[in-house]
Amino acid sequence: MIPYRSFSSVQADLNNGTVTCRQLVEQYLVRIDEHQYLNVFTEVYADEALQQADAVDQKLAAGQAGRLAGMVIGIKDVLNYTGHGVRAGSRILDNFTAQFTATAIQRLLDEDVIIIGRQNCDEFAMGSSNENSAFGPVRNAADPSRVPGGSSGGSAVAVQAGLCLASIGSDTGGSVRQPAAFCGVVGLKPTYGRVSRWGLIAYASSFDCIGPIANNAEDAALLLEIMAGPDDFDSTVSSQPVSAYAQATLPERPLRIAYLRDGVESTGIDESIRKATQRKIDELRAAGHVVEPVDISLLTYLLPTYYILTTAEASSNLSRFDGVRYGYRSVSVDTSALDLLTLYKKSRTEGFGAEVRRRILLGTFALSASYYDAYYTKAQQVRRLIRQETERLFEQYDFLLSPTTPTPAFKLGEKTDDPLQMYLADIFTVQANVVGYPAISIPNGTDAEGLPIGLQLMAPPFKEGKLVALAKTL
Repeated sequence: MIPYRSFSSVQADLNNGTVTCRQLVEQYLVRIDEHQYLNVFTEVYADEALQQADAVDQKLAAGQAGRLAGMVIGIKDVLNYTGHGVRAGSRILDNFTAQFTATAIQRLLDEDVIIIGRQNCDEFAMGSSNENSAFGPVRNAADPSRVPGGSSGGSAVAVQAGLCLASIGSDTGGSVRQPAAFCGVVGLKPTYGRVSRWGLIAYASSFDCIGPIANNAEDAALLLEIMAGPDDFDSTVSSQPVSAYAQATLPERPLRIAYLRDGVESTGIDESIRKATQRKIDELRAAGHVVEPVDISLLTYLLPTYYILTTAEASSNLSRFDGVRYGYRSVSVDTSALDLLTLYKKSRTEGFGAEVRRRILLGTFALSASYYDAYYTKAQQVRRLIRQETERLFEQYDFLLSPTTPTPAFKLGEKTDDPLQMYLADIFTVQANVVGYPAISIPNGTDAEGLPIGLQLMAPPFKEGKLVALAKTL
């Protein structure tokens, strides 16, 4: 089987009878089995996906199928799906079964999407390499000795390796876009509040966004269009109308595009990425657009602000995982002889991995009485300043362009001993989460070793249509 790379080609073959939904699922199951060494899926819903496929085939025959009939997707292991396990890549949720389905996932199911399995990710979506999972690291299909990016690494590799047509991931600081760049696929992070977070296991609630990973911008746009919109279960979701993102067009005038000067001039950026980004800038200029360099004065404060606020929110959000009500409970000693506090400590210490423990401790420190104003309050003030500077930038420009990542995919184990180096992998992606703006990563060629390179585009809030339209032209 040559894997499909667009939903339009799947639909064409379904319409002319070349393939059925059942055959599609069977082909994907064979590929998943052949690519087990990539460690993409933590659970494959083989029988259930085949049953879903049969049901969709019947709907297609009756002319009653939804807009996503024939699309086979995987979902990141942080999204609830009734009756299925959800682990967030962690031991702390051992044997936990979802009690309800996330709004975003339910909307896709209502349009006859077929879910083939649950995808590996960094524990509680904390990581830039997918090496922090209790299920072991995911490997990049372009070079299995390298990381796929994180935290939605399994979701990106599944699309890259043709194990499903698209994936649904989550993006807190680049977790959809960074792995998309490392794997040579498209990753779309919507405006904060565009998609309901109901049913997403929280990492940092004021940053988390559910977003699609696909082979092309059209498929990502279609998935976003169906997931987006108001939801009574999420008070932070926007009630702004959802437009047809896949059909959106660019204005009939030259675009004004800013590019991050550091993205093409900084010596800290890999040379192949600098050159690839510059080529794209030259192409846009040749097409008649105004493309100008900009400096973000608060760039050096982006990562500290992001990590102080997200670890603080993680410390609060993850306090509910205590080993008492559900999930992992310490068995290292006789728990009947323990007091409650010791049981909490032992269960959480054994259940959470090293990176999650690190971030909980950092966040608890930032929220502690002695340091609250020095760290948390200060970071909130800087977040507001970054947002104001970004707003001023978009008063002059339609888009902000940069590389998605400073380097191509690095080797497994290369940065695990140096958290700071790992955090720097997010330098270009975190701004969109800090300010809540939409951003997309699209493939931008490969380096000399054949490793994918990503290009990031950012737009003002709720301009996902324009973002997709420019991504398509590029």
